[in-house]
Amino acid sequence: MIQADKLQAFRQEAYQHLTRAKDATFELTDAILLTRHAYCLADLSLSPVFRRSWPSIYEALQDCRPQRNKLMRLYIQQMPRDVRPILAGDHTSWSRPDAHTLQERTIEHQASSIDGNRPITIGQGYSTIAWIPEDAGSWALPLRHERITSWENPIKKAVWQLQQVCKYLPSRPISLWDSEYGCAPFILKTASIPADKLIRLRSNLCLRTSPPPYCGKGRPRLHGDKFKLNDSTTWTTAIESVELEHPTLGQLRISLWKDLHFQASPHQSMQLIRVERLDQLYSWKMPKPLWLIWIGEQMPPLTEIWQLYLRRFGVDHWYRLAKQRLHWTLPKLSTPKQCERWSDLMPMITWELWLAREMVQDRPLPWQKSLTKLTPGRVAQAMPGVLAAIGTPTCSPKLRGKSPGWPTGHSRSPRTRYPIVKKGFSGTKQNSKR
Repeated sequence: MIQADKLQAFRQEAYQHLTRAKDATFELTDAILLTRHAYCLADLSLSPVFRRSWPSIYEALQDCRPQRNKLMRLYIQQMPRDVRPILAGDHTSWSRPDAHTLQERTIEHQASSIDGNRPITIGQGYSTIAWIPEDAGSWALPLRHERITSWENPIKKAVWQLQQVCKYLPSRPISLWDSEYGCAPFILKTASIPADKLIRLRSNLCLRTSPPPYCGKGRPRLHGDKFKLNDSTTWTTAIESVELEHPTLGQLRISLWKDLHFQASPHQSMQLIRVERLDQLYSWKMPKPLWLIWIGEQMPPLTEIWQLYLRRFGVDHWYRLAKQRLHWTLPKLSTPKQCERWSDLMPMITWELWLAREMVQDRPLPWQKSLTKLTPGRVAQAMPGVLAAIGTPTCSPKLRGKSPGWPTGHSRSPRTRYPIVKKGFSGTKQNSKR
């Protein structure tokens, strides 16, 4: 009963933060929870919880104004205060290759290529920073999920999101990042943010050791020797190394080096971790090692920190949930603002699933296996009973008559077609060597 009251209070406050057109928008979120399969956005209007006609969906996305900061603070209030928060950041693409009238389409990375050769797509990029609540599983609860505009890049957007989230967290978080964020610009821009960072590195990077003591002549050195991750002859002796047996991965060796830095960030010291599998994966191939860096205060033990990084993959699970079950990339909206307002609903729906997880029992479909630990998708399957029990904060629809439609005799002008925005680096060209 306590959990039901908590979910009901959360829905009531989130409903108020939708401001304009909040009734139709909130009923749209309930329709998303109850609709397992949809082929277009108007299909959601067929849900019994959406008490309005199908044009109200498009009007709601045109008029609603979700208050992102207030919603983020509402999400943070649901987090426990006695546990250090674990955050994970990443970005993904919303593919819109045929939307020629949509503004600010950019070239985005995508695993499946559009022409068989290049792993890219044309659409919009979205950056997400989420709270990872459990040690294992597929739960990831977004705190901010926002579009990367045509004048931003993923690193700049992630830095801004991390800064906004850390303002309201009760304690210093640990943030987990993929190899795209393992670079000097990200390290420099997040240096003043009160958050520890655990980042994966690409295996072809070159780091620098700490400089030798000042000899008394000339300018003090900023860098020491090179430390190439793919060249073991440049490595120094690890200050700590442990071996352990993992039930799935087998024998592992974890090594630690201290006081390393990037060439472009000499004053940001890092601790380097190398996770190596000693058991041969195949008879002809050895598995590649995992390189991590730790930047922040006291680092967890070596036996724990590498498993801590594995929790970052919860963001990938959430992207799959949002695109497949929550129909995030289903609608073909016409403006970037509509896309942003629709995307703001995805974190709110995910938090409702998290708060309802203890109220439901697993109800697998005939071809599904029973689970002792419910996933977000399984909770969504049991949401009809939850919504029927707790009700809705929305008001009943009011009849407003029939629209006269398009005036007779007026011709429709074609919509404006916008070019693809190609992002680039605005660096000055270096003079050629003479």
